[in-house]
Amino acid sequence: MLPFLLGATGLAALAAYTDLRRGLIPNALTCGGLLAAALGHLVQGWYLAGWRAGLVALGTSLAGALLCALAPAVLFLRGCLGGGDVKLFAALGACCQPLLGIEVQLYSLVLAAAFAPARLAYEGRLFRVMGQTCLALLQRVWPRGERRELPPEVSYWVPLGPAVLGGMLIALLEHAG
Repeated sequence: MLPFLLGATGLAALAAYTDLRRGLIPNALTCGGLLAAALGHLVQGWYLAGWRAGLVALGTSLAGALLCALAPAVLFLRGCLGGGDVKLFAALGACCQPLLGIEVQLYSLVLAAAFAPARLAYEGRLFRVMGQTCLALLQRVWPRGERRELPPEVSYWVPLGPAVLGGMLIALLEHAG
């Protein structure tokens, strides 16, 4: 499992770099990582225990990709995540398989949830954004005719790639030893 963890960590590092530099995670990186992980699990299973074990390993890898893409896909449909983030989580799920992939996802989202307010505080915008967020929540219960347009700072975009790398590093340290 260690080669797949190292590969997933390299994939997360490249994704973090491109997400910070360009604000996107390329399809070639995520789809290539998913394909390489699935084929790697197939070959490793076949080599160690025969073709049936290879097919089981392939199925487990694809299940990891699907399970790790479900929650981010819902967040993507609600406008909370980018498509590259969804594909990155799918590729990491294929590398790490379902349980470890979901663990990486949890670590990543916790790191992102801690990073966003810290970044807002550093920029001096934390209280303004928190106030606007409270206003947005209150507007859910106001009558439709009395709702106001929300300012753009309520929508605050944080690159998720570095948080995913942090989550992957935590999982690597926890499971490699």
